[in-house]
Amino acid sequence: MFKKILIANRGEIACRVIKTARKMGIRTVAVFSDADRDALHVEMADEAIHIGPPAASESYLVIDKIVAACKASGAEAVHPGYGFLSEREAFPVALGKAGIVFIGPNPKAIAAMGDKIESKKAAAAAKVSTVPGYLGEIGDAKQAIRIADEIGYPVMIKASAGGGGKGMRIAWSRDEVVQGFDSSRSEAKSSFGDDRVFIEKFIVNPRHIEIQVLGDKHGNCVYLGERECSIQRRNQKVIEEAPSPLLDEATRKAMGEQAVALARAVNYDSAGTVEFVAGQDRSFFFLEMNTRLQVEHPVTELVTGIDLVEQMIRVAAGEKLPFRQSDIKLEGWAVESRIYAEDPYRNFLPSIGRLVRYQPPREGSANGLTIRNDTGVTEGGEISMFYDPMIAKLVTHAPTRAEAIDLQAEALDAFHIDGIQHNIPFLTALMQSPRWREGRLSTGFIAEEYPSGFVPRTAAGADLETLAIVAAAIDHLSNARRRQISHQIGGDAVHFAKRRVVRIAGAEVRLEVAPSGEHALNVTLVGEGRNGARPVEVVSAWWPGQPVWTGRVGDNEISVQVKTLLNGFELAHRGIRAEVHVYTEREAALVALMPEKVAADTSKLLLCPMPGLVKAIHVGAGQEVKAGDALAVVEAMKMENILRAERDGVVKTINAKAGDSLAVDAVIMEFA
Repeated sequence: MFKKILIANRGEIACRVIKTARKMGIRTVAVFSDADRDALHVEMADEAIHIGPPAASESYLVIDKIVAACKASGAEAVHPGYGFLSEREAFPVALGKAGIVFIGPNPKAIAAMGDKIESKKAAAAAKVSTVPGYLGEIGDAKQAIRIADEIGYPVMIKASAGGGGKGMRIAWSRDEVVQGFDSSRSEAKSSFGDDRVFIEKFIVNPRHIEIQVLGDKHGNCVYLGERECSIQRRNQKVIEEAPSPLLDEATRKAMGEQAVALARAVNYDSAGTVEFVAGQDRSFFFLEMNTRLQVEHPVTELVTGIDLVEQMIRVAAGEKLPFRQSDIKLEGWAVESRIYAEDPYRNFLPSIGRLVRYQPPREGSANGLTIRNDTGVTEGGEISMFYDPMIAKLVTHAPTRAEAIDLQAEALDAFHIDGIQHNIPFLTALMQSPRWREGRLSTGFIAEEYPSGFVPRTAAGADLETLAIVAAAIDHLSNARRRQISHQIGGDAVHFAKRRVVRIAGAEVRLEVAPSGEHALNVTLVGEGRNGARPVEVVSAWWPGQPVWTGRVGDNEISVQVKTLLNGFELAHRGIRAEVHVYTEREAALVALMPEKVAADTSKLLLCPMPGLVKAIHVGAGQEVKAGDALAVVEAMKMENILRAERDGVVKTINAKAGDSLAVDAVIMEFA
C-alpha cells in the first residue's frame, strides 16, 4: 500500500480524499494556488505545495507542476478528484513516465470513454443504445445549424471534455443553436482547455440516471446500483439520490449489466460512472461515461456501505475487489443536496465573498438516521470567483425515501451560512414540493416548477402559526435578556407574560406568552375564533445572538433561521422566508398609522446581477433595442451570463466596458 499520496485537486473533494487516506494510514500532500493558500484542504493535508496563480489554467491544470510537486514531496500516487485533470489521458501518461501511480483508470480507458464523442462511438460499436446525434467535431455555427436541422429540435450542444454543466446548452431553434454553439465553445475552452463540442437529440421530459461501476486490474467489475440526478439547473445537478424512485429491479439489473459490459470493453479498472438518459417508461439510452469519481458518490456510499475512495486507492495499489456482484446490497435511501454560493432570488447567479458565518448541522448517525456534510470551506474562508461555487454537499440517509427527505429538510433548516448568498432557501423549499416527494421527476423539474424563477414558499396555515409562535418565543426571551442587561426591576422573565401581536405574511396573529419552566414557554393563540385554544408548549435552549433557533413546538422538533430586524425578525424555515414583527397591542396600533417606504425605480437601468467580469457589451449609446436583445455578457465562476433587454427602449449611456470587474447591482447601462 502507498505511504504517501498527492491530491491534485482542491475544495471538498480534496478534503474527502484526505479523510479516507488518513483512515487508511496514508500521508497526504495538498497542492494549492494563490487563491487557496488558506483553504481547508491545505490545512488538513500532512504537507502542501504551492503550484501557481489563481487561474486553474496556470495551476491545477498544469500537469508539469503536479508532477514536480509529486517529486518534491515523494508522493507515490496521485488522486485526481473530479474536474481539472481527472479525465485527461495525458495526465496519467505523464505520471507513469515519472514513476507515479494514477489513482484512476488506465489511460486507454480514459481515451476511449473520457471523451464524450469517442465514448459514444465506443458505445455504438458495443451495440449499446445511444441518443441520436452527430459524433464528429463541429467546425462552426453554420455546420452546427445544419446538423441540428437534420437531427430535429430540440438539440443539446455539449462540450466534448469536462462536465459539471459547463459548456452545455439546449437549443430549440436555429438562433439558439448559434448562441449556444458560441457560448458552449467559450465555456469549454475556459473550463477544460478544449473547445470541441458535439450535438445530440434532447429527449423531452427525460430523467438522468447513472450507474456506479467499480473495476480492478484483475478483470473484476461490478455495479453498485444507480443514482437519480434529474433535479438539475442549467444542466448542473442540484439534488441526487440513491436508489432511483423510477427503477424496478429488472431495469436496475439491465442498466447495471449494460454499464459493466461497457466498462469491460475498455478494461476499466477504477471507479467510474455510466450515465443514461431515461424515459418515464423506464426506457434508457447511453449518454456518456465519466472516468472518475462523481460529485454525488456519497449517496452510493451510504446505501452500499462501500468507501469508493478507499477502493480506488486499493485498486490502484494492485489489490483485487473484496466483493462480487452478488455481495452488493442496497440498504435504505440517501439524498444529497449541493449547496452553492449563488442567489436563488436572482435567478441563481453566482455569489462570491467571505463566509462570515458557516455552521453546518451536526454530522453523525443515530436511530438509523445519518447526516453527512462533505465540504472544503470553514468559517472566515472566501468563496472565490476563480472556481466552482460549491460550498458543501449535505447528505442524509434513512430507511425510506420519505424519511431521508424529511431528515434532509431538517438538516437544511439547521445549516447557517452568512456573508454570501446561497441556495439553501431553494433547497429547503424543494424538499416540500409534492412532486419531488412523490418522485415524479425529470431534468426539466426546476424550470417547470419555478417558471418565473424561485420565490420562497408563502407562510400560511400551520406554517404561519408555527413561525408566529417561534417569533413570539424569541421576542419574549430577547426582551427578558435586555431587561436583565439594563438591570430593570423584575428582570426575571416570569414577571413579563404579556399579549403580543405578530405580523407575518400580511396576516396578524394574536397570542399570549407565559413561562412554564426552564427553557420552556406556553404560547396560546387568542383572538377571534380562538376561544378555548389550548396553549402550545415551546421548549428551546436558544439564546439571543444564535443564528438558528432549534427546539420543540408542540410535538414537532424544528429549526428556524433567525435574523434580527427592528421590532422583529427575518425567519427562514422549510423554504419560507418571512419578515415577522412582534408588537405589543399598543405598538401594533401605532405601526398601522406609519407610511410604507417606496422602493427606488431602477426600471431604466441595467444592473449587474452578480459580481463578475464584463466579457462583452453588445450595444452602444443611442441604439434602439427590442425586448430579448442581448445587451451584455458577464462571466462569473466560469459561467457566461447573457443579459437581455426586458422591454423595447433606447440606450442612453454605457457605464461599463469589456474587461471591467463589477460588483453586484453596479450600473452597466442606462436607458432613455
